[in-house]
Amino acid sequence: MAELLRLVTAGSVDDGKSTLIGRLLYDAKGIFEDQLESIRQTSAQRGNPEVDLALLTDGLRAEREQGITIDVAYRYFATPRRRFIIADTPGHIEYTRNMVTGASNAHLALILIDACKGVIEQTRRHAFLSSMLGIPHMVVCVNKMDLVEWDQHVFGGIKAEFIDFAARLNVQDVTFIPISALRGDNVVQRSENLWWYEGSPLLTHLESVYIGSDENLIDPRFPVQYVIRSQMGEEPDFRGYAGTVASGVLRPGDEVLVLPSGMVSHIASIATADGALAEAFPHMAVVITLTDDIAVSRGDVLCRPNNRPTIVSELEATVCWMDERSSLTVGRTYLLKHNTRTVRATVHSLHYRLDINGLHRDKEAEALGLNEIGRVNFTCTEPLFVDDYITNRGTGGFIIVDPVSNGTVGAGVIRVMAVAHASPNVALEGGKLARERRFAALGTSGATVLFTGLSGSGKSTIAAGVEEAFVTTGRPAFMLDGDNLRHGICGDLGFSEKDRMENVRRVGEVAKMFAESGALALISIISPRAADRLLIRRLHVEASLPFLEVFLDTPLEECERRDPKGLYVRARAGQLPGFTGIDSEYEVPEDAELVLRPSSGTIPEQISLVLSLVGDELSKQ
Repeated sequence: MAELLRLVTAGSVDDGKSTLIGRLLYDAKGIFEDQLESIRQTSAQRGNPEVDLALLTDGLRAEREQGITIDVAYRYFATPRRRFIIADTPGHIEYTRNMVTGASNAHLALILIDACKGVIEQTRRHAFLSSMLGIPHMVVCVNKMDLVEWDQHVFGGIKAEFIDFAARLNVQDVTFIPISALRGDNVVQRSENLWWYEGSPLLTHLESVYIGSDENLIDPRFPVQYVIRSQMGEEPDFRGYAGTVASGVLRPGDEVLVLPSGMVSHIASIATADGALAEAFPHMAVVITLTDDIAVSRGDVLCRPNNRPTIVSELEATVCWMDERSSLTVGRTYLLKHNTRTVRATVHSLHYRLDINGLHRDKEAEALGLNEIGRVNFTCTEPLFVDDYITNRGTGGFIIVDPVSNGTVGAGVIRVMAVAHASPNVALEGGKLARERRFAALGTSGATVLFTGLSGSGKSTIAAGVEEAFVTTGRPAFMLDGDNLRHGICGDLGFSEKDRMENVRRVGEVAKMFAESGALALISIISPRAADRLLIRRLHVEASLPFLEVFLDTPLEECERRDPKGLYVRARAGQLPGFTGIDSEYEVPEDAELVLRPSSGTIPEQISLVLSLVGDELSKQ
């Protein structure tokens, strides 16, 4: 069977999304004769001399009357090389929630831009939503090229503007194609009018884009939807667990861990209505039986003992609000539906509301209204078993349900987990010494200082100087350098988004233990994401331990000039993809307690500034 590609179309109103889909279906011979005759008659009744192919997807009466898309329309077609499911989503800003719905499980986002209008607000909104929802591939179709006389410079200008905006998003694969959906140029066949374009036409690209690595086949996750019991037939004591594989591959004989109970068993069999299976992979609905008779309920998750999701009762997520009758506000309680598990969750804080156009953060926002997006922290009444959405879309997203109306009011993607909760079978051991007694006996107080900035900004130099100044005066201090940690406790981590976040989390946990012992922990790590730095801060705030952030605001040009490890030279040569400052963004701290620039003084003078800051903070304890 041919491979299935799910794609979503997006763009501003009247950019030609429905026309493009109609053209694809028509030219790919994906329209039945009676459908074609129906839209011919409708087009004639509306006075159109040509067949309006947009009518193939604009099925609602209101859509046809207004000539716009309102609801999400799904269309299926196939070629000898691939099967397709297209979600045609509305372009109006008030229907942004519909776009989120259509894009939630897409492999590819097809964003249309009107060549006459260029990149506008809705273009940016839909590009951001596609990035937020983790769609791995993006195709930008610059439509209506016939109206700009097939001008290559118009196409080039729009491409450059979009690339400039997308550089701030998590977009890995983006392709630009000039087309005319109405006339069919470059949709299925190459166009002589676009002779200067050297790439493939749209359908050829859709047939060839590689999606084999898009599914997460590494992390087995099986949320249990229903427990099947049978007291009849050949197996009177049958107990099976029905659900859909969220990620990974499961096989009979595999050892599995049941969350939240922590019980371990082995898979005895995997079956569907058609019989037994040798393996199950993402999106397959199956029934699993275990070799042991253990308690498993709806909402539980089967995973590997050494590869488990993070158990959280607090989580941070990027939320898109979808309800026009209410707004998301701090203190309100909702139902969070995460796979098959539903828990009550209270909005603990709204960190910011995002301005899609410039990606600016409004930290003064008090609520999220219809179609608005923000970073929200929830406190749940029961634990959830989650993964970072970037690496596992199957267990990294959730919907928000109003407990009164039972309507879906929002959707969220988990980018940052708050403090991870250990297994319920593990308890914290407090010891015999209270913190105050320990500090009094040692004659010291513990704290943590995070030094953050680009590679070569001087983090380790300043941190090492502060460490030396403390230790030579008889006060315990220890520098946790990012490179050193990657040779030890973080040696198993790479540089993916997930691994970088885990690297920062581990460093924060270790620093907190140093601070608990009465030492000054000095973290020297790039930590480019504001959310990761916030996680370290919260670890200390929740433990009532002093925490200070020092930002080494050294310009990129100066860091490259220094380049003590030769990393910038390798990054510029393309040998270090994703290197912070070159092709990966560094989110500048906005709340650092101290900012050090080259103009702040000599190295000894900057060390003195940090020592004064630490001294002032410890004097408050």
